[in-house]
Amino acid sequence: MLLELEKDNLAEIIAENNNVVVQYSATWCGNCRIMKPKFKKEASLNEEVTFILADAEKFPESRKLANVDNLPTFATFVDGKFKNQTQTNKYDVLKELIHEVTSN
Repeated sequence: MLLELEKDNLAEIIAENNNVVVQYSATWCGNCRIMKPKFKKEASLNEEVTFILADAEKFPESRKLANVDNLPTFATFVDGKFKNQTQTNKYDVLKELIHEVTSN
């Protein structure tokens, strides 16, 4: 499942889903735009995981959940708790992060 945040409610979505991967991005971020189709592809390949696109500038409370200080940041949450994050524009690194969630 792929969701795009429309309000600053990421904490609620994380609480309602066991395995969550978030892409934190911003409209001005070129690397974020490059990674977005790859993130969407992974969402289509991993149906047991909830994938969320979150605008880090519009949703500061959601951003705090993973201590985001650079973009793009990808974060994982398992059973409502923060697990890991990486700041990358490399597809292989993103896939490794997702694998941590899917191998539970």
